[in-house]
Amino acid sequence: MTFAILLSMLSLSFVMSISPGPVNMMIVSSGINYGFKKTFAFISGATIGFTLLLVIIAFGFQKFLLSSPNFLFYIEIVGSLFIIYMGYKIATSISSLDGQSSNKTLRFYEGFLLQWLNPKAWLACIAGVSLFASNKTNLIIFIILYFIVCYLCLSFWGVLGDKTTKFLNTELRLRVFNMTMGFILIFSALSLIIINFLQF
Repeated sequence: MTFAILLSMLSLSFVMSISPGPVNMMIVSSGINYGFKKTFAFISGATIGFTLLLVIIAFGFQKFLLSSPNFLFYIEIVGSLFIIYMGYKIATSISSLDGQSSNKTLRFYEGFLLQWLNPKAWLACIAGVSLFASNKTNLIIFIILYFIVCYLCLSFWGVLGDKTTKFLNTELRLRVFNMTMGFILIFSALSLIIINFLQF
């Protein structure tokens, strides 16, 4: 493997993992409301869920996706509905400054499931597999690197949320933040649904 290939693997993994999206927004919100430690289960679920999705697409499922273009359409619709649900949970949560909330913390399975219903995750997997599928060794290395980079990037968002708590030092600010994050998620998901139906 050349250094250029390794660099491209790291670059793709980093950009796709660190860029804002539904998963990262939820991690920030959870970090602010509950702290990094209580958010780590969701981070782990999202990382492991994505990695498993990457493995499945890399070793056989890519052909099915290429032959069934409508499959991604349905994933985007179901995923958008799930994001709306998660956005509603965030927007309606009533958090207090001691880290307690009317809702439970985000769980491992929610992070796992969200990645499987996240259009961004599917596109990232397809892009990565398409670039490195010609060499199985490179593909395996890419999956391992992506797992590590994804864990680090998602953890960064969790720590960022945890550290941001000091700026949201009143319950009103925390409430406004939760509503804002929730509505952004809901709006982005609704926009995706509308765009998909217009293009279908």
